[in-house]
Amino acid sequence: MEILRWRDVPAVRRALSELADYRPVLETAIAVQQVPAPTFDEAERGALVLDRLRALGLSDVASDAIGNVYARRPGHAPHPALLISAHLDTVFPRETDLRLRYEGDRVYGPGLGDNSIGVAGLIHLAQAMQRHDLPNGGDIWFVANVGEEGLGDLRGIRAAVNRLKDKIGAVIVLEGCDFGTLHHQAIGVRRYRIEVSGPGGHSWGNYGTPSAIHTLVRLAARITEIHVPRLPRTTYNIGVIEGGTSVNSIAESASMLLDMRSVSATALDHLLAQVDRLVAAAAADHPDVQVRVQTVGNRPSGAIERDHPLVQAAVAAFQSVGATVSFQQSSTDANIPLSQGIPAVCIGLTDGGNAHRHDEFIQPANLGRGMQALLLLALTASA
Repeated sequence: MEILRWRDVPAVRRALSELADYRPVLETAIAVQQVPAPTFDEAERGALVLDRLRALGLSDVASDAIGNVYARRPGHAPHPALLISAHLDTVFPRETDLRLRYEGDRVYGPGLGDNSIGVAGLIHLAQAMQRHDLPNGGDIWFVANVGEEGLGDLRGIRAAVNRLKDKIGAVIVLEGCDFGTLHHQAIGVRRYRIEVSGPGGHSWGNYGTPSAIHTLVRLAARITEIHVPRLPRTTYNIGVIEGGTSVNSIAESASMLLDMRSVSATALDHLLAQVDRLVAAAAADHPDVQVRVQTVGNRPSGAIERDHPLVQAAVAAFQSVGATVSFQQSSTDANIPLSQGIPAVCIGLTDGGNAHRHDEFIQPANLGRGMQALLLLALTASA
């Protein structure tokens, strides 16, 4: 069914009217945000979502071994299922101060936009469909997944897709912010931990002994001199450097985390090859120093075209609520289904900014419209 025709269905009109009021969704998002959920430590937040989904009367509500939460809304036709997901984890440590601050049209709080709003959107979409007995053709799987951020390496959505891939025909990934922005092209990402180790010693008594830190920073400097293309867009970043014992010790060990990205698999492979050559050269410079590389992140690329029915349905859904639609290339949970040939889009439910910062904020004014667009898209994609 076309997006606009859904508005002729009385039950859908009632659900859309209910979702226009963003306050209940925001209330749920705040309840989610107040439960710490750093990557690899999402169990407490997952339990909250499990209880909320179970209370809605959905089928097959359960958690898996890594903490993903699943619930199914049975369809009325033998169509492929639709998977709708939102990630549970945040970049913030458990001890982070999660207090909220309200300023004008903004609500500030670590992790509120990324991704408590997305999780709340998942819950309230399921609630609206249950409360108003809305029609979905194929089954809809609602999944709150772990491990999207940082070194989680998309492990939650990997597990969900592996579990359901024989059943699903499309995926919608929910993020809290970027209202009206559609992500249907997945950036490939590779992450290295580069570790250097050596004999170490006293800065005076053992002067001249190779230092793990000296070797690492020389390697880091050479990496920063790599030239990458603007088109296709390719980037790299050394995000963390660690090591050493004291100011007067020759370092025995040091490490850094390197993030490399590209919209082109070929360009990413070329960047990886350059880094690998520099690592090999650094290892050869000092026989007494060991340089090791561990791949700690591998987010595969993938895409569907703008004229794909799922993308066009998302465009129509957001335009129907008055949004200006834009397109972005990104690295999200949509990488996994897209890389496996499963149509997927990632959408944002409202506006916000400063993601991954303590002064992260959302502007909830468009949240009601974002929820309306999500409902229309879900109905269309599952029909």
